Amino acid sequence: MSGRFAELVDAARTARTRSYSPYSHFAVGAALLGVSGRIHAGTNVENASFGLSICAERAALCRAVAEGERAFTAIAVVTGEARPTPPCGACRQVLQEFAPGLTVVLAGAGDQVEEWTLADLLPRAFTTFDGAGTPPGGGEE
Repeated sequence: MSGRFAELVDAARTARTRSYSPYSHFAVGAALLGVSGRIHAGTNVENASFGLSICAERAALCRAVAEGERAFTAIAVVTGEARPTPPCGACRQVLQEFAPGLTVVLAGAGDQVEEWTLADLLPRAFTTFDGAGTPPGGGEE
């Protein structure tokens, strides 16, 4: 794992400590690396109305967009599980909108770290209604 990815994993571990997950007790932290070099962290926030919960990956992305970043190179996702856990399908699709070439770094409670591409985790991704072109306002790295 490169030094920059180690920094991403550390930022995701810190974000995980701030998780609000009283229902699932599944705390997740994510840290998204923008092309600017800035790291944008997020954590999962649950709600008693489960459908209103937000995953750490989407929280990090929303934070990054609110801070003016719209292109990304990597994301680290950290859980407390022994084996690294990949993003859910909804997060994969939302990340695809902004960074189809994204590197996804997964870490769990132990020392095991995995690196994937978003394309590996989301083959044949949905990109537009007709399947051609780039989504409006984004998609380039």
